[in-house]
Amino acid sequence: MKRFGSFKEFYPYYLEEHKLPRTKLFHFIGTLAAILFLIALAYTRNPLFILGALFSGYGAAWISHFFLEKNKPATFKYPLYSLLGDYRMFFEILMGRHQIF
Repeated sequence: MKRFGSFKEFYPYYLEEHKLPRTKLFHFIGTLAAILFLIALAYTRNPLFILGALFSGYGAAWISHFFLEKNKPATFKYPLYSLLGDYRMFFEILMGRHQIF
């Protein structure tokens, strides 16, 4: 298993695992939904929104990896770096740096 000494080293690997625009689109939608669930959690303090954030974020990402990209999610080997990668890619998509259609 490859080891990464920093997120900066990891991120090119992360992007390589997300080649297809549809994979990035699924991640974008899942991350957006997770952010909205976390906002709802902060507003209502209802802990069920934590489950919504987890299921939407990971669910959309894992579906895209298993059925579109046909690889294993980086979350399984690099959980923290993968989470950081999801949010970095989300904001890069917002800034127009990645094609999702």
